[in-house]
Amino acid sequence: MKRYGHLFPKITAFENLLIAAKNAQKGKRYQNNVLAFNHHLEDTLFQLQNALNAKIYQPGAYTTFEIKEPKPRLISAAPYRERVVHHALCNIIIPIFERTFVTESYANRTGFGTHRALQRFIKFARSNRYILQCDIQKYFPSIDHAILKSLIRRKIKCPDTLWLIDKIIDNSNPQIPVVAFFPGDDLLTPQSRRHGLPIGNLTSQFFANVYLNGLDHFIKENLKITQYVRYVDDFALFSDDDALLKRARLAIEEYLVTLRLKIHPIKSQFIEAKHGANFLGFRVFPHCVRVQGKFATCQAAITPFTG
Repeated sequence: MKRYGHLFPKITAFENLLIAAKNAQKGKRYQNNVLAFNHHLEDTLFQLQNALNAKIYQPGAYTTFEIKEPKPRLISAAPYRERVVHHALCNIIIPIFERTFVTESYANRTGFGTHRALQRFIKFARSNRYILQCDIQKYFPSIDHAILKSLIRRKIKCPDTLWLIDKIIDNSNPQIPVVAFFPGDDLLTPQSRRHGLPIGNLTSQFFANVYLNGLDHFIKENLKITQYVRYVDDFALFSDDDALLKRARLAIEEYLVTLRLKIHPIKSQFIEAKHGANFLGFRVFPHCVRVQGKFATCQAAITPFTG
């Protein structure tokens, strides 16, 4: 497997930092923190560049808040300066990993997204009798830092870039507590291993795809499942063979142990497609698609997708 070096000069190049600043401010251009950053933009970016090159860069503290829809989540907002760094890093390293991602992974990728994921889900649900639908329990709070770093090191060998990546991961703020035991653990293992990424970071969204990329390949290449869709930690397998999907669930649970993850015991279920299945805020039936949640009373059904 090819590993990439000499990436850090590209990350800290002034042109890349400028592009990162423009991308980070999209939709937020007139917020006070963005206006303050842009007031002396060139000087600010040169200072940031010098801090990164001198290895004295220190990420700032997160601001956290909770959202209730579509389900309770703790959202962490990094300072704007850090968001610029996140964009600068992702500008360079995302293309390296993007080549390894499967086309069935739809979250946080250019040209993919929720609409296309839903189209694909509908197509597969209407051409198969059975669906194995899975959700990973407390996914972002459960992502293991040591495992994530090892996965990143399979593609990146540039020491300076790894220093920055580790700095961002290590600066993750505390997430919802997760205590989960796996084979070989003792009573203190869950507390001794750092885990959890802040939802809301561009880097967290990217790292979340890296973390489950191996699962995508395992499902397609080892389990030979050709009809599969994943959006972040919500994924589904489709087949006319119910026994195949039931074996697949056991194999997936065993694979997830290597990532110190568990599928949700209630949300993960085996479904007959004719009864309908939930995905990304919609309920997919053979002949219609219904909106779920607070919008369901306003719009009982939508025109079925044809993709």
